[in-house]
Amino acid sequence: MSIGANRVLILAPHTDDGEFGCGGTIAKLLEEGKELYYVAFSTAEESLPPGLPKDTLKREVAEATGILGIPPTNLLTYGFSVRKLNYVRQEILEELVRLRGEIKPELVLVPSVNDLHQDHYTVAMECLRAFKQVSILGYELPWNNITFHTQAFVKLEERHVALKEKALRAYQSQSGRNYASADFIWGLARTRGVQIGAPLAETFEVVRWVI
Repeated sequence: MSIGANRVLILAPHTDDGEFGCGGTIAKLLEEGKELYYVAFSTAEESLPPGLPKDTLKREVAEATGILGIPPTNLLTYGFSVRKLNYVRQEILEELVRLRGEIKPELVLVPSVNDLHQDHYTVAMECLRAFKQVSILGYELPWNNITFHTQAFVKLEERHVALKEKALRAYQSQSGRNYASADFIWGLARTRGVQIGAPLAETFEVVRWVI
């Protein structure tokens, strides 16, 4: 069974959030011929390791989303400051409203509304305001979730998780994070698969589902 939506918008507070939260699902949807758009609100220049060029994450997200199969024309990055998205929430809302009119997505994937990171929470809440009449699924970033409701699952094949892992390897600047390891990526996919009797899966919170 496939997700019915043909035009899907991925909202990532920071570059790499979308790949971590739903990279396997992105790969599967693109394989099915869906039209996907990826929007990252911060390239987190302030959080880069010393000595790296300021555009490092902008280049890495272009490579990572390209590996998954998202066309360069469907990738949009903003330069908002990391950990300060709540200061510009009205600007973010206005951009989301503009994107709603331009892209007309049938499904939006966004961090969980239970995500503890202030940037993730801000994007999730502004998403709710901008896309009141659109299906919304919240993706999982376990290191930021004390509470997460596993209400929807997408079954994945090995090739989908392999593409997710490959895409995340493009983020060389973030390779030191423990959740960027192949063991974690595959272990989480297997764990979510076990919950629904499948080899591999990703899980989502159902924020709104329009049928």
